[in-house]
Amino acid sequence: MLKKIAGIQEELKQVTWPTRQETIELTVTVITISLIVAFFVGIIDISLAKILEIISQQ
Repeated sequence: MLKKIAGIQEELKQVTWPTRQETIELTVTVITISLIVAFFVGIIDISLAKILEIISQQ
C-alpha cells in the first residue's frame, strides 16, 4: 500500500500544472461557451414550445 502511495506521489511531481493565468483563461472560456450553448438551447426550446402550441390549437 505504501508503494502505491509513493508511486502516486512521484507521478504527481511529474505533472505540469497550469499557471494561475491559464486556469483563469480556461475557466472563462468554459463559462462563456456554456452560456452560449445554453442561450441557443433556450431559443430552440422556446421555439419548439411555440410551434407545438400553435399546432395543438388547430
